[in-house]
Amino acid sequence: MQIEQIFKNNEKWISEKLALDQHYFENLSKGQDPEILYIGCSDSRVSAEEIMGVQPGEVFVHRNIANLVNNVDLSVMSVLNYAVRQLSIKHIIVCGHYYCGGVKAAMKAEDLGILNPWLRNIRDVYRLHKEELNAISDENARYNRLVELNVQEQCVNLIKTAAVQQAYKQRSITVHGWVFDIHSGKLIDLKIDLPKILANIMEIYSLE
Repeated sequence: MQIEQIFKNNEKWISEKLALDQHYFENLSKGQDPEILYIGCSDSRVSAEEIMGVQPGEVFVHRNIANLVNNVDLSVMSVLNYAVRQLSIKHIIVCGHYYCGGVKAAMKAEDLGILNPWLRNIRDVYRLHKEELNAISDENARYNRLVELNVQEQCVNLIKTAAVQQAYKQRSITVHGWVFDIHSGKLIDLKIDLPKILANIMEIYSLE
């Protein structure tokens, strides 16, 4: 795509929005009040707003390679704290996707340079679920199952944080784990049980 085309697309988008609502951008500039924090993968095929069918201002979005919630990553932790404590969002979604390049790269026995410490988080997920994953003979099926397990473990990482624990106690915030199926376009809900996970980890991870 030519960069110039992006500006043409932008002009067209502006015209379409104003044709429907002449005050669209005026209202958009007044501020945001999203109810959802979406943590997804940086993959160019997975656009948060598009796959959920939402409009600008409805979802607060953070994306990184393989949708990780790493407690030493200041970017995701800053987004999380701002969304929970300042925007008072009601739902946090971690959304992975099948055929994730980050997940597949993590399982390659090769030096990936600066990506090594980042992708090691996914290898840790594999280690935790090694018996289940090693029992899957089909390589693609194994990677896709790792995608699901990675989403689940990132939800656990969310629940370990003080911001989420306090928001759950004060206003019953919810955490969701989803997977986007690129082949069908469907969102799959992994049914994360926040109260159960919280009960299991509170002895060690309680930060209230």
